[in-house]
Amino acid sequence: MDYLYDGSFDGLLTCIYHNYYLEKADGIYVQELYQPALLIESYSVVTNEQLSSRVYKAIEDKLSDESLHHIYHAFLSKYVDRENIILKYLRLGFRMGPRIDSYHTHPDVQPLHKIARKVTTEVHRFLGLLRFTDNGSFLHARLAPDHNILCMLADHFAERLRNERWIIEDEKRNLAVIYDGMTRNRGSKQRHWYIICLDAPLVYPAQGCDPYQELWKLYFNRISIESRSNPKLQTQFVPLRYRGNLVEFEPLMNET
Repeated sequence: MDYLYDGSFDGLLTCIYHNYYLEKADGIYVQELYQPALLIESYSVVTNEQLSSRVYKAIEDKLSDESLHHIYHAFLSKYVDRENIILKYLRLGFRMGPRIDSYHTHPDVQPLHKIARKVTTEVHRFLGLLRFTDNGSFLHARLAPDHNILCMLADHFAERLRNERWIIEDEKRNLAVIYDGMTRNRGSKQRHWYIICLDAPLVYPAQGCDPYQELWKLYFNRISIESRSNPKLQTQFVPLRYRGNLVEFEPLMNET
């Protein structure tokens, strides 16, 4: 039996529940991407938050918080077979318990650890590489990450820029996370952020040259030591695919 779900984390955990209490899964797939197989039946799973929360708690209790961390990061990855990598990991994990993550080379553990590390690495990169522009009404940042990491960035910037209004836009997936800093007057509780789908990239009237961006580019150019330039090392820390949204790699307007 192939289980088909809506692409949400709760939907995936609901499928995991059915794998144990309805019928063992041959595979788990996002419904809109599913290619039917001739000899395998499929079942469309309706996301159920109560069932998913039971699986979530079972992972915490029978495995560990670290395992839950690995599973969620793997879920956010770009890999098309991530659901079945998670399924295999959990089948083994519910048998072995918390010690599962010490079996680094096990064929049902290593793939999940590998893709979870890639997601974690990209999150840490963008915490330092994300660049905001001020359009007069709110701060706006664009990125095109390999993995679906907007939700992993949102809490950090909601805390770091708690009194600002900002939008972080994922150009690759047509998603954006929105935070309204004006809620700061409604109490000390953590403000909410929201992820929305976009029909098209955000466009707003140009505000002219941003002096803070120009100062940042000037600083970046002046602080470098030409005799110690190491483009290969720089590329390791700032891959070329990320530089399209980094202001310091744009030319200075008034460079002489």
